[in-house]
Amino acid sequence: HVQLVESGGGSVQAGSSLTLSCVISGSTIRNNYMAWFRQAPGKEREGVAVIYPHNRNTIYADSARGRFTISQDTTRDTVYLQMTSLKPEDTAIYTCAAGNCLWEGSERSPESYQYWGQGTQVTVSS
Repeated sequence: HVQLVESGGGSVQAGSSLTLSCVISGSTIRNNYMAWFRQAPGKEREGVAVIYPHNRNTIYADSARGRFTISQDTTRDTVYLQMTSLKPEDTAIYTCAAGNCLWEGSERSPESYQYWGQGTQVTVSS
């Protein structure tokens, strides 16, 4: 059984940094595209960042590029999302997702992912 567990969320002030972690079990990030999504109340789920399993190419939402960094530690089957210069509009539930097969160009689509974590809340106050 594949499980993803996120951690690292919390409440911070605008301009602060926060790092989220996602540990996968029952599979390995070596065989999965790993992604971070976020969803705020009343908003669609947004693909924030994606990392390819082998070459570690990354894809970012425009809102995250330059501020967020996705990375992975294959020895720990863990993917990270380093967030800096946080803004109130970054407030959302952040969820880790894994997919073992997807079409190039669909990396930020929720439909591309088969496994999801429970999410971790990130709240940024001004």
